[in-house]
Amino acid sequence: MIPILFEDGEALVVDKPAGLPIERPRAGGRSLEDNLAELRLGFQRDPVAVHRLDTDTSGCLLLARNPKALVRFNRAFEERVVAKRYIGLVAGDVSEDEGTIELSLSKISSAEKGWRMIPARKGKPAVTHWRKLAAHGGLTLVEFRPETGRTHQIRVHAASAFGAALAGDPVYGSKRTGPRTMLHAIGLEVPREGKPPIVAHAPLPADFAAMGFAHE
Repeated sequence: MIPILFEDGEALVVDKPAGLPIERPRAGGRSLEDNLAELRLGFQRDPVAVHRLDTDTSGCLLLARNPKALVRFNRAFEERVVAKRYIGLVAGDVSEDEGTIELSLSKISSAEKGWRMIPARKGKPAVTHWRKLAAHGGLTLVEFRPETGRTHQIRVHAASAFGAALAGDPVYGSKRTGPRTMLHAIGLEVPREGKPPIVAHAPLPADFAAMGFAHE
């Protein structure tokens, strides 16, 4: 059973494990879809993922338990009122203590490398706030608070702004620097009209601790 971080009549927030894709891969294999029946928790419908996390990214994932809630949650993400907090391990030193990265992003594709996102003036606007939390063994633990939700936003912004990608990132850095792309969705807060906000916190996973970091 995937750990549940928040539950009420219209929402679940689960702690998605690293390595579990949200949608079924074309080549087959496990995905979040295999867990939806048990995540009904007595409801008749399967819950539906409201947003996306990369396969390697662990942590807070919001699921809607009915169609009306899905519409409201989608609107909250579109209006940028959802507070998202990530913890990432940068495979290098970060000289400054905090800052904001504003780099528009665009998707490119090639036969050799497949698809990836790149900074591009005519791309979609993307904004990420960050602050340094700790450094150890040539790695830097950084908190990221993205305003926008572009594909691979934090991964590209980190590689572009710091001159070093997230540890283990096989696309924008080197997989040799970590067991996976070291990014964890540690916190999520979704305001709701007439109801208390959805608030969830996902404990830092064991592979961060194994690399010398245990910040919560």
